[in-house]
Amino acid sequence: MSLNEEIALRLCVTGDEDALALVGAATFLETFAGLLTGPDILTHCRVQHGAAQYAAWLENPDYKLCLAELNRAPVGFAVLSPPDLPVAVTNDDIELKRIYLLHRFQGGGLGRRLLEWSVAQARSLRKRRLLLGVKADNTGALAFYDRVGFVRIGERKFLVGAMLCDDYIFSLSL
Repeated sequence: MSLNEEIALRLCVTGDEDALALVGAATFLETFAGLLTGPDILTHCRVQHGAAQYAAWLENPDYKLCLAELNRAPVGFAVLSPPDLPVAVTNDDIELKRIYLLHRFQGGGLGRRLLEWSVAQARSLRKRRLLLGVKADNTGALAFYDRVGFVRIGERKFLVGAMLCDDYIFSLSL
């Protein structure tokens, strides 16, 4: 059995916020340490990856969260939400707000499994388009989304701490 096959995916429930916050902050740090300043990363993680943020999403029925676990330890997750992107959206759209994996679990198919879970959830909600934003210089993520069929439809600026960053917005027809 491969490591990827040993990783279980499950729908998140109230009480998972600490696990989500831990993986969110760790993944953000792994990805952007050296690319962004330490204070900006810490400020961003304190707000965007705090347990309170994930608890609020878990309480909101418009959000769907999936946790990836190995031996019940969190190693990744996905978050689906109503779209909050600067592109024309309809009720047929849903946003893949986050798809995060710890570095050592990337490249083995787990990202694809989380994406497949997200697509299945979106289709079950009768959505026709999956949207997401990706930091413009995150070459690994950009390559992944290109391989699985996403198309770039826009751009946005966003703050990480005090640093203004560029994001590309992508769409996948369902």
